[in-house]
Amino acid sequence: MSKTWVTPGGVHPPENKHQSMTQPIGSLPIPEKLVIPLSQHIGAAAIPCIEVGQQVLKGQLIAEAAGAVSIPMHAPTSGTISAIEHRPIAHASGMLAPCIEITSDGADQWIEHQGISDYEHIAPAKLLEIVANAGIAGMGGAGFPSAVKLNPGRQRPIDTLIVNATECEPYITADDSAIRERAGEIVEGIKILSAILNHPHNILIGIEDNKPEAIAALAPHVEGTGISVVVFPTKYPSGGEKQLIYILTGREVPAGKLPADLGMVCINIGTTYAIKRAVMDGEPLISRVTTVTGEAVATQRNYDVLIGTPVSHLLAHNQFDQQACSRVIMGGPMMGFTLPSAEVPVVKTTNCILAPSYDEIPDDEPAQPCIRCGMCAEACPVSLLPQQMFWYAQAQDHDRLQAHNLFDCIECGACSYVCPSNIPLVQYYRAAKGEIRKAHEEKVKADHARERFEFHKARIEQAEQEKEAKRAARRDAAQQAKASPGAVNSAAANGSSSAADIIAAAQARAAAKQASPEDQRAKLERTIAAAEQRLQLAEQKLAEAVASDSDKQPILSAAVENTRQKLEQAKSRLTELAE
Repeated sequence: MSKTWVTPGGVHPPENKHQSMTQPIGSLPIPEKLVIPLSQHIGAAAIPCIEVGQQVLKGQLIAEAAGAVSIPMHAPTSGTISAIEHRPIAHASGMLAPCIEITSDGADQWIEHQGISDYEHIAPAKLLEIVANAGIAGMGGAGFPSAVKLNPGRQRPIDTLIVNATECEPYITADDSAIRERAGEIVEGIKILSAILNHPHNILIGIEDNKPEAIAALAPHVEGTGISVVVFPTKYPSGGEKQLIYILTGREVPAGKLPADLGMVCINIGTTYAIKRAVMDGEPLISRVTTVTGEAVATQRNYDVLIGTPVSHLLAHNQFDQQACSRVIMGGPMMGFTLPSAEVPVVKTTNCILAPSYDEIPDDEPAQPCIRCGMCAEACPVSLLPQQMFWYAQAQDHDRLQAHNLFDCIECGACSYVCPSNIPLVQYYRAAKGEIRKAHEEKVKADHARERFEFHKARIEQAEQEKEAKRAARRDAAQQAKASPGAVNSAAANGSSSAADIIAAAQARAAAKQASPEDQRAKLERTIAAAEQRLQLAEQKLAEAVASDSDKQPILSAAVENTRQKLEQAKSRLTELAE
């Protein structure tokens, strides 16, 4: 029995997990339309690489990663791209975001694909590339691109791999059911992770003691592999990354640091299964196990759901009673959020759709004034001071919030759960985090704009200084040119060679422009010949105009006279040159 440590705080809400575990993982009919958001992860949204009207196959790439911290998207089924536009996504605000809509053709035809069975002889970099190209992000809720998480760099070697099978939130049983039915594939995925991380010394599967069937399913597959299944008492929120690391190792991840800084990587059990499918089967992440539960649905069960499936499709196939439902929640009752519409799609981080009755989760009661009971501080698993942070959040005192380590809050909801005044504490913290991030982004933009302005101003000043220096040099050269040759020679003797050089260069250019007498005579002769031709032509046209009594006579007469004058001037200059 491996030693475990006890985290501070935590609560024990009713689990309500058995309802959705009476049947194996099921499947649903393919929806008529699937909506795939381009941002199902932390980082930049993917960029579409298809067009409306294009035919796609299941597993085909439809959006490319937009950077290092981004993941691609793939078609969950075969069909036609029917729209690329903003749609409502899985967010408490009901915000719109870029999405790709696929109209299914019902064939569910796969693109050609194949996996790698002998992954032990594949370089870790190649395995990481496969994971990245498969579009895998953390499926426990955070959505951090897995290929980035599994590549901490040589300066941070990993000696401990932790697989998170805790699933501590009430109602959710997606990971529990997956372990029971897919334990062998999950352990194979853990071996792939070990190969990517250069075989860390410690490989631990952390699981709560309320999952005896899952623990039993893992036992035969981990035997002789060096993988340890560590069982510990059930408490919410043991599934938080930093909490699980402390439970299994007794080590705390400092504020502002990552587990990789301590030589650890923590991966969700669902992500592990997806990595196995990507490497050994060549399949991108296009579906996931999702729990559909709550008393407002007649059938409570886990399903392997295609990414992009509308939540309404899941509810409709589970005899959803809208009148009995208090709200539809994506996620669990502690950390989930109420959906503004059941038309939003399932995404890669959707582990549960909860449709509770009014008895299970009644309408929110009005918040009462804080009575300073301190229960929130006792329940906080991060040892923060929720009461003080609540006051500072109300006052929008961002400096004090950050001084009280607001960003260490994991938003588990334990403080809100125990609050006798029904204060939605987590909502205040989320809003404050958003305000601080926004203020920081605006400050960064303002600093960048100021730097650009100052650089532009400095560049203009430098250009003006250079122009003024050139003007001063020209003025000095002109003044010295007007001076006597003795002054010029004296200046040159005194070291003012630059002015003398400028004058000499100017004189050379003037001399070069002066043509020799022979060249001037030849040019004048050519001018006279051309003028005589023009005069002859002009006189001919004037004679024709006189004969026809044309009204152009005055104009032509003036042209003849003008040409004759130019001819006489050229002859005169030629005579002067000859003398």
